[in-house]
Amino acid sequence: MKAATQSRRQFLKRLRDGAGLLALAPLACNNKSRKRPNIVMIVGDDMGYSDIGCYGSEVSTPNLDRLAQNGVRFGHFYNMAKCNPTRSSLFTGHYFGDERSISFVQLLHDAGYRTLHSGKEHFDNWVPQHCYTKNVNDKSFTFWATTEYFIPPGGEFSRPFYMNGVELKTSELPPHKKPFYKTDVFTDLALEWLEEPLQNDQPFLLCLPYHVAHYPLQAREQDIQKYRGKYRKGWDVVRQERFERQKEIGLIDKDCRLSPPEDNINKFRGHPEGFDEERKKFSVYRPWESLTEKEKDDYDLEMAVFAAMIDRMDQNIGRVLDKLEAHGVMDNTLILFFSDNGSCPYDSNVDFNIPPGGAESYRCLRPAWANVGNTPFRFYKQFGHEGGCNTHFIAHWPDTIKPGQITEQPGHVVDLFPTFLEMAGIPYPESYNGKPTLPLHGHSLLPVFKGKQRPEPEFFLSGHSERFRMYRRGEWKLVRVNKEDWELYNILEDPTELNDLAQQKPDKVKELDKLYHDYMASLPK
Repeated sequence: MKAATQSRRQFLKRLRDGAGLLALAPLACNNKSRKRPNIVMIVGDDMGYSDIGCYGSEVSTPNLDRLAQNGVRFGHFYNMAKCNPTRSSLFTGHYFGDERSISFVQLLHDAGYRTLHSGKEHFDNWVPQHCYTKNVNDKSFTFWATTEYFIPPGGEFSRPFYMNGVELKTSELPPHKKPFYKTDVFTDLALEWLEEPLQNDQPFLLCLPYHVAHYPLQAREQDIQKYRGKYRKGWDVVRQERFERQKEIGLIDKDCRLSPPEDNINKFRGHPEGFDEERKKFSVYRPWESLTEKEKDDYDLEMAVFAAMIDRMDQNIGRVLDKLEAHGVMDNTLILFFSDNGSCPYDSNVDFNIPPGGAESYRCLRPAWANVGNTPFRFYKQFGHEGGCNTHFIAHWPDTIKPGQITEQPGHVVDLFPTFLEMAGIPYPESYNGKPTLPLHGHSLLPVFKGKQRPEPEFFLSGHSERFRMYRRGEWKLVRVNKEDWELYNILEDPTELNDLAQQKPDKVKELDKLYHDYMASLPK
């Protein structure tokens, strides 16, 4: 290990242990009475750590890159490794909760915020109905879990859209540019709904969970053509290029080791029937140079569509930024972008004879490309390894956040609830509507936004179910695969989890295991 890198890690460890704090002065405050900040929360879906330009990608994301350059990027930001548990923890501030959980959206609404939600909704069963989108927002346009991007054809995988909780027929969908493409429509509605709070000088919360780039792989043809042929160099080369860019950016240490390519080894995630030969090839890694020319062309198209979906999302984010700038509210608006979990390797392909891209297709990204998305980390969505539960996180707020920062301080989606309350000056209630509430599990990120060192939370929890659970406490991280024995990693010294220390440090495994199970036993049943 290089001396400079070792010194940096020792410094970070001292910060975590409380032996030394950054002596950074708070950013200068405006002495004038400041309005409560607006909040725009943009959520990607099944996008890996490196799938946007400012985290190493070749995909064109100039608007996200601009937010990163003028804000702060997190090197370690955790979610719950799957769509529904991440959203459950995000909106309630609880790793696991019950009927006593409430939504931060409701509290902001009660405090006078205009609350708007345009995009995906998906919760675990424990999330109470009073937290659902239709019950806490002034305006909402949603779908549950997964839908196609073009107008749904009404097949077995289609699910309806809802406007303010009311199911819409296809003929009742909002006006749109032909053909209907839901990423564009989500933004159309958000821009329309923003007019009222902007005109009335009312603080607002806009949630934009875009669903990009969750399967099915569908995109506008002009966006696909921007990337067609760019991935013929193959996943091995593209992943190495992203890795090198991440080191140049400063997201990872120069001596960080790139994790090796891996198959999808999730034993619990099945797939549809049929196309047995294609499915055998889908789930395993093969060196790019071992593929046929037809396979290279087919797989180039897969990734071109995936990139096109992200590109289109970024274009729409640009439309939102233009609106905020035109109304002069950018400086007092916190804009966040993060994703709900790492890239997805799972085979939900319906018909391999129909190529990805168009409305008639229902295709997925294969593990080798998902592995590229999760560069430099191991594994995928659902896994508690970093590739599943650690994704990009950008915060932009000119009134508070100094531009051009990359922070090593870790955060988690449960931290956003207390962050929003602190920003808005809203106390978390001990009871709500005459019923007791559960204490929040997260801790405000506002000190990080202000350039300070926040006390690191005692632990972070993630991984989809006990089968893929992770428990990080300081520099140590327990994680398991397929409900097997715990693995143990020193996440500061080995961020890509290549050196399992469980056999060398059984006492540490036992200590962390007890702490983990004691905490789980304290949670609502």
